[in-house]
Amino acid sequence: MALDDRIVITGVGLTAPNGNSLAEFRQNLLDGKSGVVNYETRYMGPVLAGVCDFETSRYQTRREVRRGTRAGSVAIYCANEAVKDSGLDWENTRRDRVGVYLGITEHGNVETENEIYEISQFDYDTKVWSHHHNPRTVANNPAGEVTLSLGITGPHLTIGAACAAGNAGFIQAAQMLRLGECDVAIAGGVSESIHTFGIFASFQSQGALASHEDPELACRPFDTARNGIVVAEGGGICTVERLQDAQARGAKIYGEIIGYAMNSDASDFVLPSRTRQAECVNLALGRAGISAGDIDIVSSHATATEQGDIEEGSALKAVFDGTKAAINNTKSFIGHAMGAAGALELLGNLPSFDDGMAHATINLQDPDPRCALPNLVANEPRNLGEVKYILNNSFGMLGINSVVIVKRFES
Repeated sequence: MALDDRIVITGVGLTAPNGNSLAEFRQNLLDGKSGVVNYETRYMGPVLAGVCDFETSRYQTRREVRRGTRAGSVAIYCANEAVKDSGLDWENTRRDRVGVYLGITEHGNVETENEIYEISQFDYDTKVWSHHHNPRTVANNPAGEVTLSLGITGPHLTIGAACAAGNAGFIQAAQMLRLGECDVAIAGGVSESIHTFGIFASFQSQGALASHEDPELACRPFDTARNGIVVAEGGGICTVERLQDAQARGAKIYGEIIGYAMNSDASDFVLPSRTRQAECVNLALGRAGISAGDIDIVSSHATATEQGDIEEGSALKAVFDGTKAAINNTKSFIGHAMGAAGALELLGNLPSFDDGMAHATINLQDPDPRCALPNLVANEPRNLGEVKYILNNSFGMLGINSVVIVKRFES
């Protein structure tokens, strides 16, 4: 692969229910610390959720927070942290050559629900409807708020890819860099899902909303006692660059994006397809020029729904059975962060290149044999000694699948 085709991650910014920096997030994953808590949502009362607690005032005034959206605040915090972490000379960076590519699952639900609730208190008088509603609810809002915060005049867009969106943000960044559309990409995924009661109500109506007397034990991927999804918010954003540009400025490099793929099940609104998932994984491996036997860590998508875990487990067995690949799951710690899920799950595993550890899947007391998972890292982290390749699965409704493969950087 030519030097100008090699794409690397040079900065990381995140907020997760159990950490507001990569170091904190990683340590809590290794320590088995959950971020799932009791939560109240409109009309439904007590539910469980993964709730972030980051400092919005670090990069926004109170007025900016009020005017914008929760997804925008998440994106602004993470993007600014990523730029700071990257060591870019931001004041002298050409902002017209920076692109912002953020995956989302949904956007605008929160603001619309809030406005309807507000006018319901005034006999549905639309005179009290906020004039900020339209810019809050357009699909490009989180990426657009990042451009306003950082003064970026290059392209920005959000990628609506359901729960495959975090990976899709990284894929879009790699493609735009290779096409020469930008020189720096700010990429990843964000979610404000917990602030809309509709997502809780919908999962509950499907029988797919998790419940447990202990919030920290609620999210149980691959366990026979799993009973649904824990909804979470969060964001994971990186600065992504061409290798030659990163090396020219002496940047630290977290990893190299060497392969990716997206495909569609074309079979059901909700139920996933093990066949299409396995095809997506194999397509990414082929593009990376490696085999399943090369992968050290597989970051699973598993959401703790019965059939979803079974389908992914079968797909992973079809590809990785008999290999060394250690399989783990991050949702067991934080819940399902929707558009941010794939990004956070990849970022939580990136430090494995340095410490050689695979974090665990927690709350796995009675593995479901129907998931048929080989080499699952259960309850305690595992020392792999050396990690060279990480494969990140991220799948979503309407049958959208995405896979990203990251390699430990070697010059």
